Amino acid sequence: MSHPQPTPDQAKFALGVSLASFTVEHQTTRRVIDAIPADRGDYRPDGVARTALDLAWHIVASEKRFLTSVAAGVFDTTPMPRPDSITTAAAIGPWFDESFASSVRALQGLSGEQLTKVIDFRGLFQLPAVSFVPLALNHTIHHRGQLSMYLRPMGAKVPSIYGESYDASQARLAKEGKLG
Repeated sequence: MSHPQPTPDQAKFALGVSLASFTVEHQTTRRVIDAIPADRGDYRPDGVARTALDLAWHIVASEKRFLTSVAAGVFDTTPMPRPDSITTAAAIGPWFDESFASSVRALQGLSGEQLTKVIDFRGLFQLPAVSFVPLALNHTIHHRGQLSMYLRPMGAKVPSIYGESYDASQARLAKEGKLG
């Protein structure tokens, strides 16, 4: 299957559109990760599922891998284990923010030619580098959805994702004095 090869100008435009969406989604993903209770990072809905903390780390580490690989022009598949110092979701948040900001700066510095360079993804498919930015975003959203489903069974409040969540509406109504 052949994929269209963007021009350098098209690649720069596509990057701008993707990064605008990614920036909004980053804030949403951060809210979901931040909602993991400090004492429930080991929660998993099933024995074959990742723990909440491992799933949160997978989201942020994979995002870093995708975005830094686009900037480098080649995928680095070296494992990126969670540092021993990161034992709670609250510790993931600042790492995630810095990683994202650093990745965005690197991507914004790329030329259109660099963004059109075809990159191999684990021998599975080859795409222009810029194509991996929305793919990374889709990957993040997919796993964020999984993680958001962990929250209520863990006893956590579900933050607003694409509109006000039940928990956010209850907090707003309470603040407005409208809860009976």
